[in-house]
Amino acid sequence: MREIFKGIVMFAIVNIAGQQFKVQKDQELFVHRLSGNAGDKVEFSDVLMTSDNNNVKLGANAKVNAEILDHLKGDKVLIFKKKRRKGYEKLNGHRQYLTKIRINEIA
Repeated sequence: MREIFKGIVMFAIVNIAGQQFKVQKDQELFVHRLSGNAGDKVEFSDVLMTSDNNNVKLGANAKVNAEILDHLKGDKVLIFKKKRRKGYEKLNGHRQYLTKIRINEIA
């Protein structure tokens, strides 16, 4: 019998800075700005789910260790407001502060 899930590796669903991310080992991702400097190690203990092949654990007592790679700003987001036939137009924009991290370990 063929194994359907043969290529699946371990992953975790973790809450980082108020957002949920599906992370794997050695993955790099951008999250909202975290405190700390580049090169610092951070640990996320709010893990919602872990999966290793067919072994799925919800609300697992796991931790995700990561390393801060860089602090940067995202692309500019423009917000345009207009009320028709009134001559009202308003243009605002901002650049989100982000942190680039690398997942080192799911324990």
